[in-house]
Amino acid sequence: MGSHKLKSAPSVEDFMSHAPQPLRAEMEALRQLVLSASPGIGEEVKWNAPSFHLGEHFATMRLNGKVPLQLILHRGAKKSELPPPAIDDPTGLLEWLGPDRACVNFTKPGAVSARADALKTILQQWVNYIPPRTVG
Repeated sequence: MGSHKLKSAPSVEDFMSHAPQPLRAEMEALRQLVLSASPGIGEEVKWNAPSFHLGEHFATMRLNGKVPLQLILHRGAKKSELPPPAIDDPTGLLEWLGPDRACVNFTKPGAVSARADALKTILQQWVNYIPPRTVG
């Protein structure tokens, strides 16, 4: 019997090093913003993009949609039956995709920096709704 090596996912750094400019600069700015939102946030490549976790995964970059860069905020991999999180979003950054997920669109270079303060405030609220990771 031959041995099969599981192909491990690339590190976020490796993944990002292959992204084209100027998207790579925006992705890196978004990555640093998410990681700075709360202590203990981890990252990995999941769903073919950088994804962030704190207990469960809660935010994933979307790179292949109609918008060049999106941040999808969610409450884990599975659809949540919990009520929608009460997120204060005075600048209207969130586009709700369902009761348990929303996205923020970044359509041009510099959009992450321009929205950094508002997005960090949203992320700091969002992480309070992340369920603890279940073992099983």
